[in-house]
Amino acid sequence: MARVRFAPSPTGSLHVGNALSAVANRRLGDWMLLRIDDTDPARNVPGGEAELLRDLEWLGIEWDEGPVRQSDRGERYREAGERLGERFDGITLVREDGTATYHLASVVDDVDFGITHIVRGNDHRPNEDLHRRLFDALGARPPEFVHHGLVLGPDGKKLSKRAEGATVASLRDAGIPGEAVRAYLEELGVPRHDVRFDLPRIRRLSIEAIERMADEELAERVGVPVSVVPVMRGARDLSEAREFAEVVLDAPEPAPVAAPETLLRFRELAGNGLDAKGIVRELKAVGGDLRSLRLALTGRDRGPELTAVIAALPRDEALRRIDAAL
Repeated sequence: MARVRFAPSPTGSLHVGNALSAVANRRLGDWMLLRIDDTDPARNVPGGEAELLRDLEWLGIEWDEGPVRQSDRGERYREAGERLGERFDGITLVREDGTATYHLASVVDDVDFGITHIVRGNDHRPNEDLHRRLFDALGARPPEFVHHGLVLGPDGKKLSKRAEGATVASLRDAGIPGEAVRAYLEELGVPRHDVRFDLPRIRRLSIEAIERMADEELAERVGVPVSVVPVMRGARDLSEAREFAEVVLDAPEPAPVAAPETLLRFRELAGNGLDAKGIVRELKAVGGDLRSLRLALTGRDRGPELTAVIAALPRDEALRRIDAAL
């Protein structure tokens, strides 16, 4: 059985490269430990752990044990440090204040929790040799090391956390569904070489994820009544879905229209009980000004499909907006 661990530092929202490691560990591991590597107070961010947990839950990544915080295991590290000495092969294991460095704490934890596979980015590859020697010195069998490629920016350089979409939180705030980000990371798998971040691919997966959502789920995610779901179906992300829903939910300010005859014809067709597709078809057949109709119904000259708007608007509300425009 493969026992793995995902060990982020509480420095804020996950970088997509760290999220890739989390997904890779979950895919390869039969059992996964969530460990918070917080031995360096200078790097820790207030609320950082809560952000990490929110990111993982949003991505649908579950763990079997944890979160275990290294800050709670100081006594165990001191015990191991006394056994190995404060320095090992010229590398500091214990700081002057008695706290363990990353190398000591990481290996001790991996020994104590029986980690069999360490799955992490290539930037950790230089640590492998030292860690193997530490495992040997502690009388433990080294785990199998799996190093994967890093997620770089579109320019092939290091992807900054400030770049668009580079953190899980920024993708969530942009309205991208968690399923789309998880699907993208699953597609990357455990890349042998570095990969370039493909935000357009995530956006395409976002469209697919929204298309697959049941009406009730999409309405709950956006926080709107199920009745307005039809107007959200063409949205590219949940933020745009919300904008589309507001077209129906928020009545526009009345404004003069350029084609009152189109609105009058709409009123007649709607009053006769014709459905949305039939109304649009009839208006197109007589050369109706659909832009003016959209403005009267939504207050905007662009947005979701007009047919979907008409279908989502209660008939009485649609006629009220038409009358206000007229």
